[in-house]
Amino acid sequence: NIPDNVKSIHLIAVCGTGMGALACMLKDLGFAVTGSDQNVYPPMSDFLAAKGIAVAAGFREANLHHRPDLVVVGNAVSKDNPEVVHMHRTRRPYCSMPQAVNGIVAAGKKPIVVTGTHGKTTTAALIAWILAAAGLDPTFLIGGILNNFEGNYRLGEGEVVVIEGDEYDTAYFDKGPKFLHYRPHLAVLTSVEFDHADIFDDLDHVKCAFNDFIASIPQESTLIAFDDDPNIEDLLAHPDCRLERYGGRKDSYWQLQNVEVKPPSTFFDVYKQGVPAGTFSSTLMGDHNRLNILAAIAVADHLGISMKKATDALVGFKGIKRRQEIRGCKRGITVMDDFAHHPTAVRETLQAVRPFYRDGRVVAVFEP
Repeated sequence: NIPDNVKSIHLIAVCGTGMGALACMLKDLGFAVTGSDQNVYPPMSDFLAAKGIAVAAGFREANLHHRPDLVVVGNAVSKDNPEVVHMHRTRRPYCSMPQAVNGIVAAGKKPIVVTGTHGKTTTAALIAWILAAAGLDPTFLIGGILNNFEGNYRLGEGEVVVIEGDEYDTAYFDKGPKFLHYRPHLAVLTSVEFDHADIFDDLDHVKCAFNDFIASIPQESTLIAFDDDPNIEDLLAHPDCRLERYGGRKDSYWQLQNVEVKPPSTFFDVYKQGVPAGTFSSTLMGDHNRLNILAAIAVADHLGISMKKATDALVGFKGIKRRQEIRGCKRGITVMDDFAHHPTAVRETLQAVRPFYRDGRVVAVFEP
């Protein structure tokens, strides 16, 4: 789908978080980049303008009159979009966002693909930061703003690319999950639950998508999977790839032990194949975040990063916007912003926060 010698690229629906990041990466790689969207407003409009990317407000066929070599179609775009209609009529080469990421940004690199209903963004961000702090100079594309980098993407010179693997559908012409477009060198599976009721019928439908992902992992690659999720258990009967489990089970390859909450930090030991690997501390709150950290440590170990470097990197991790982000304190009241919207994520977030604020109430204001 992606021709040779592409020099100019147009992105339809460029103002989404992922598409905007892709546009900037393509610009940094030397392509002439344009875009269009129905809703062009800050902060994404300012972000793209600062990169020198021209963005047209509204979809019209005139936006393609400069005859780009490739059109990237966002997954919010329908087949009757005027730019899509013109694209087909004039036979412009086109692809989806994950195809562009895989074919251009990740070309020649080792993909680390982080999947799961919950925890993808935080786990991918932790991996990206640990790799960067250890000097591996990673490329990454993640669905949240990393405070360490003040952005959700980075082009590195290293051989590794960290990708948040989304189970959401790819485009109007490809209803398969986005994560099926990547061939992982390492894959992480954090959790599997019913989510995205707009495209998945039920839990079995979701499990089919993750089953397809596991089946697509090359034999020589490794899947690092959470050890205490019955839905994951159902999917791991006969994986073709290498498998490592992480969590709290005694027989898991990677194990958390001796957790001690001492606000503002939590301390815990990591065991690898039953042998102590290191003691870690983090200001991230909750069991779910400790598991995200454990998965990131497992990935770092596979890439030859010492436990000492991983420990030091973890202390310097500044978190992600809208993930337990403290916006301010007033008259002893701490205001925190968090992205949790799935019932499980809301429950885990509230449980995570309570031990750090024992002397008062925790009040959740939920935007449905």
